[in-house]
Amino acid sequence: MVAVGETTVLAEALVQGLKANFRGAVLVPGDASYDEVRVISNAMHDKRPAVIARCTGTADVIAAVNFARTNHLLVAVRGGGHNVAGTGSCDGGIMIDLSAMTGVHVDEKARIVRAQGGATWGDVDRETQVFGLATAGGVVSTTGVGGLTLGGGLGWLRRKYGLSIDNVLSVELVTANGEFVRASETENAELFWGIRGGGGNFGVVTSFEFRLHPVGPNVMFCGVWYPAEDARRILPIWRKFMESAPEELSSSAFFWSVPAIPEIPAALHNRRAIILGAVYCGAAEEGERVVQPLRELGAPLLDLSAIMPWTTVQAAFDPFFPKGKRHYYFKSRYLSNLNDETIEALIPNSVNPPVPSVLVVLWNYGGAMSRVGADATAFMGRSAPFLLSVDGIWDDPADTDRVIAYSRRFLAEMEPYSPGGLYVNFAGLGEEGEKLVQAAYGSHYDRLVALKNKYDPTNLFHLNQNIRPSV
Repeated sequence: MVAVGETTVLAEALVQGLKANFRGAVLVPGDASYDEVRVISNAMHDKRPAVIARCTGTADVIAAVNFARTNHLLVAVRGGGHNVAGTGSCDGGIMIDLSAMTGVHVDEKARIVRAQGGATWGDVDRETQVFGLATAGGVVSTTGVGGLTLGGGLGWLRRKYGLSIDNVLSVELVTANGEFVRASETENAELFWGIRGGGGNFGVVTSFEFRLHPVGPNVMFCGVWYPAEDARRILPIWRKFMESAPEELSSSAFFWSVPAIPEIPAALHNRRAIILGAVYCGAAEEGERVVQPLRELGAPLLDLSAIMPWTTVQAAFDPFFPKGKRHYYFKSRYLSNLNDETIEALIPNSVNPPVPSVLVVLWNYGGAMSRVGADATAFMGRSAPFLLSVDGIWDDPADTDRVIAYSRRFLAEMEPYSPGGLYVNFAGLGEEGEKLVQAAYGSHYDRLVALKNKYDPTNLFHLNQNIRPSV
């Protein structure tokens, strides 16, 4: 392996050896599609792997893992490529690319779906909605099933059907030694515990099996935009409303600026707003009645509420997260409550971001996701009533430093209002290292280290929110 300029080049014989034992494409710098394939969602990261292994199935994943281990390569695993920290790619190592593994199979009678490790939530929703079914996924359809699920999986069904991990029935994965393993409640149960929230620390997941629920084809979506200056009045009303809301309703409050798009009057462009977003996953007409009070809290700037297809809801945010075009820094902190003092503390930064595209989200927890036992999965934070996520989104690279500084300062100022911990899928760049991971997993950390020692003692898979082995 040699370095040429800023590009690491593997010896041709090594590359040919991998190709000989691989069905998918094997790309190296200079290949026609290399630059297109290496792009991930966050434009902050422009990484150049020495080799991209485009897996077509489990056998290819095993070959790629064995190749990486044997040749002591840095390993990045890319599914949907949405990871904000950019860990789906690397400089000079191998990208194990699952993005061609998008197969989805639905057993409508058993209400089970199996999705390959490179599938997106759009892939899953498309197939399951044929039967009026869905599982608990994310809120952007281009997000990879794997990355979102392994970190927990927050979405619009969380209060009725829990997190993505609460619906996982089994997984298949390839461990650091190239071994194929299944994990479920009855097979490798401890690994199954750790996979559900422990991220990509234990192997490359090649397929997930999820429980399905009747959802759609139409659901009620609430998307009402009020002036940001009304937030002090509106947030306490929303908080109280959600305390007694039916579990079919999952809701978040967003601070965002009205997008400057032709479909919206120019006078509203970049106007800061407090948005009450919600989805009712039961009967749509009943949902329309349930959310009506949220639409009557004042004169809205916009009201995009409507009964619409579940797949439309799931793709609604897609245009604002184009692959490889925008810069992202998402970081989070759990909140002890959303009392008046907490609201007062968060409003100044929420309504005065450094660029209009910064999104501040208050995720309301509760319902089904909070009834799962605290120790049932590796995921932490179920008892917190709210998650604060500061989603730095910007277009001009010159804004990078000030958006990141703002996000870090904002979350530091909210520390007195937090019980500690964060959602590992919203961990910024993971810049705090082990300290961040220990804070995220709390009392589960030592148990996760024991799993890491068993399944990846050399830390082959460390481009993640890394749980370091102790052996």
